[in-house]
Amino acid sequence: MIGCQHLTWGVPGQPLTPALNMNLVKGSLTAVIGANGCGKSSLLKVIAGLQKPLSGKVVLDVPRQGNVAFMPQQQFMDRQFPISLQELVAAGFWGKKQTAQQRSDRLNAVLADWHLDGLEHRPLMALSGGELQRSLLARLCLADASVLLLDEPHAALDELGQELLWQHIQRWQTEGRTLLVVCHDLNAVRKHIPQTLLIKSSGNLLAPTEQLINPPQVA
Repeated sequence: MIGCQHLTWGVPGQPLTPALNMNLVKGSLTAVIGANGCGKSSLLKVIAGLQKPLSGKVVLDVPRQGNVAFMPQQQFMDRQFPISLQELVAAGFWGKKQTAQQRSDRLNAVLADWHLDGLEHRPLMALSGGELQRSLLARLCLADASVLLLDEPHAALDELGQELLWQHIQRWQTEGRTLLVVCHDLNAVRKHIPQTLLIKSSGNLLAPTEQLINPPQVA
C-alpha cells in the first residue's frame, strides 16, 4: 500500500537520513518516532505528495487518485482565517459527489462523534487547541481515504479526546485503511500501535513496537 524505494528527503544536498526502503501493507498501523527535527513530518509530506523527495520514490497502491489524506499539525494553520468549525470539517467532503441532505446527515454525525455538536458556528480563533484538533480529525473522517497520514494527532487533546482518537484509529485500521502516525507519546505508541518506524540520522529502522520501545526511552 505504501512503498518507499531508496527515498531521501530534506534540504537539497543534505538528506536528513540515509535512504529509506519500506513497504507497508494494506491495513497496517505504523508509528513514526524520532528526535525533534529528524524529518518525521517531512516524510509524511513527501508520502502525501506535498513535498518532493531528494531521491528515490514513493509508490502508493490506492484505488483512485486523491485517496490519501494528510492531517497536518495545527500550529501551521491560520487561526485568523474567517471560517467556522463546521466549514473546516466540511472541507473533508472535497471531491465527493453527494446530495445536500447526505452531506448534512454525515456532517452532523461526525460532529457528534467527536463531541463537537453545538460548536458548529464557532470561528477558528475562538476554538481551544483540543477543539481545533478534534475538528481536524473530524475532517479526516469525512475524507474516507484508504491511506491516512497523521502528524501528531494526539497534540492538545485531553483525556476524552485521546480516548476518541485511539478508538477511531483502531476503527480505521479495522476498516482496512493504512495508517502512518507521527507520535511523541511513546507510552501511547507502545499501547496502541503494533509496528514503529524509528527515524535517526544514522539510519532508519522499521520493527515491531515492543522491540523499539522497551524500555520506554528510545536510545
